[in-house]
Amino acid sequence: MNNFYYFNICTKINSNLASRPILNGIKILKRDMEKKFNVTEGVENRIDLVQDSELNPEVYRIVFSAPDAMEIRASDDLGFVYALLYLSNEFLKIKPFWFWMDQEIESVDYIEIPIQTYTSSRKAVKYRGWFINDEVLIDYMCEKNQSDELWDMAFEALLRCGGNMVIPGTDRNSRKFRQKAVDTGLWITHHHAEPLGAEMFTRKYPHLEASYKKYPKFFHALWEEGIAEQKDHKTIFNLGFRGQGDYPFWAEDSAYDTPQKRGALISELINIQYDLVEKYVDNPVCCTNLYGEVMELYNEGHIQLNPEIIKIWADNGYGKMVSRRQESTNLRVPALPTNKGRHGIYYHVSFYDLQAANHITMLPNSIDFVNQELHHAFAKGVGDFLIVNCSNIRSHVFYLEAIKKIWEGKEIDSTGHAQVFVSEYFGDFGNVAACFSDYAKCTVKYGDHEDDHAGEQFYNYGVRVLATQWMKDNNNHSPDFAWAAENGSFGRQVAFLENTCTKGLNSFSDLVSKCEKVSNALPEPQKKVFDSTIYMQSKLHLYCIQGVLDFCDAYEDFTGEKYMRAFYKAGRASEKFQAANAEMRKSEYGVWNGFYENDCLSNCKFTAYILKNLMSYIRMIGEGPRFFDWQRELMYAEEDRRIMLLTNLRNHMTDDELFLAMKEKNIYS
Repeated sequence: MNNFYYFNICTKINSNLASRPILNGIKILKRDMEKKFNVTEGVENRIDLVQDSELNPEVYRIVFSAPDAMEIRASDDLGFVYALLYLSNEFLKIKPFWFWMDQEIESVDYIEIPIQTYTSSRKAVKYRGWFINDEVLIDYMCEKNQSDELWDMAFEALLRCGGNMVIPGTDRNSRKFRQKAVDTGLWITHHHAEPLGAEMFTRKYPHLEASYKKYPKFFHALWEEGIAEQKDHKTIFNLGFRGQGDYPFWAEDSAYDTPQKRGALISELINIQYDLVEKYVDNPVCCTNLYGEVMELYNEGHIQLNPEIIKIWADNGYGKMVSRRQESTNLRVPALPTNKGRHGIYYHVSFYDLQAANHITMLPNSIDFVNQELHHAFAKGVGDFLIVNCSNIRSHVFYLEAIKKIWEGKEIDSTGHAQVFVSEYFGDFGNVAACFSDYAKCTVKYGDHEDDHAGEQFYNYGVRVLATQWMKDNNNHSPDFAWAAENGSFGRQVAFLENTCTKGLNSFSDLVSKCEKVSNALPEPQKKVFDSTIYMQSKLHLYCIQGVLDFCDAYEDFTGEKYMRAFYKAGRASEKFQAANAEMRKSEYGVWNGFYENDCLSNCKFTAYILKNLMSYIRMIGEGPRFFDWQRELMYAEEDRRIMLLTNLRNHMTDDELFLAMKEKNIYS
């Protein structure tokens, strides 16, 4: 008897199951077969999809009734989808992030699959998936190209990771791409600021105050409409009540001025929402986010919840399971359950806080740290639900791949994960793995806690906040930077930023040098991916750090009334942030052409623009109102500078012209 099944271009996939998720799974596998197999004469055999009601949901079993007949058995859509994608991953070697990492697919005539039984493994988390949040890069690309390809590839990657749940975008996107996600077989859930996935009150009634006390029936109607729209989908209804954005409702309604009043209203509305869901859905799955201020109310006993509701605990945006920092308040209350029940996690590999988080670079804390935090949370009983803020995906694949392993129940470490990851997407080439695993060791530490490591927002928002305060009033500290350096003068805040970023200068310089050597040794396909991922991100950190340090030097010169030098240093700082933006744009090619064009959240190019404005301000102080002294000093011969029969012989130089002249004359090297 032949011990192998010959998987080849002639293999037929037979199914009388016509659900959209199964048809989509078959379509993906057929596409992958075309990628992998040469068009040649092959063995005619088949893959039959067989309904098996004895299997649990999402479970599959692959068996062989004959050497030319493979059977995929499952009881539901996701069981079949996972089996089809298992064949793609395990035998065609098309990896979960093949699209996002530009995996090179080596073609063959056929693949021998050992004839044995293959059964899916049990996951450590029941509901597991991604929140495609802060998706400004994906959104812009899809709009620019008039294509939803990146959304299709996001849902496919999630399924390939064994995910079964998604929040398909933020605000309007979550509704726009809901059906597309449903058609892949994924469960739908909702942003914690958008209960039940319903239309936001302010969008429906823009001229009314968003007050539940005034308009309860309007809120009820919106919720009921949202439930009715999703009742036939696999939906995990997110219950709750915040404001009309990512902030609490009492920020706009002073009537709720005590924790008791706030908790009582939230409890009442969650119960009303739960009853509404039960009106439309038998045995509904519901959850609520204990996020930010809501966790504090829950822990203090002000919120009472139905025990069937999954309670979702959140990390602080940096991977630590404690409450997040709210402006300058950082209580770091443990964000894990102390009682039994149904519990889950909202976890970030990307975060946006206008302070120090990461959006276009990887999480600044290590894989070891992430593994420790999540497994500790599992030990505390949070195995019902795990939703990961994956942002725009491409920048965060290294960590998303790690969390895939963790929600499968695996223990991982930084070095081992990097080696496996690199072997799958780069092959066996030099020190690529070390570049990935060393990244988190280099990130700037801005505070005393183990997770106080900075993403690229620290440099960009730090400079923009302090530059604004400098131009408005440098005699007083910036309240917007008080979260990092609360006490003392503005000068001390600048010194804090300088001292903090100095810690990362040598480490990222070394990492960039290591990446450069690795890059030069890589074949072109792998080099292109390496340069546009870890190498680009390392340079982005380095250039931003250098820009910060030039900015801080500029302030030191400014306070010493060395205005011309301060002007030059501010210009150099602007150039460094422009260089960081240029590195992102250089990493674009093919399908990624224009990917970073809409970096509107961290926005290195805008930091460079703000620093240009700072140059003008410094020039106003140092050379105004006549604006000819610096030009004379730079451009006139020594014997002509002090002769003032004519103030200037040519038009006044612009800031850019002055800065260029300073660079050419190398007067502040």
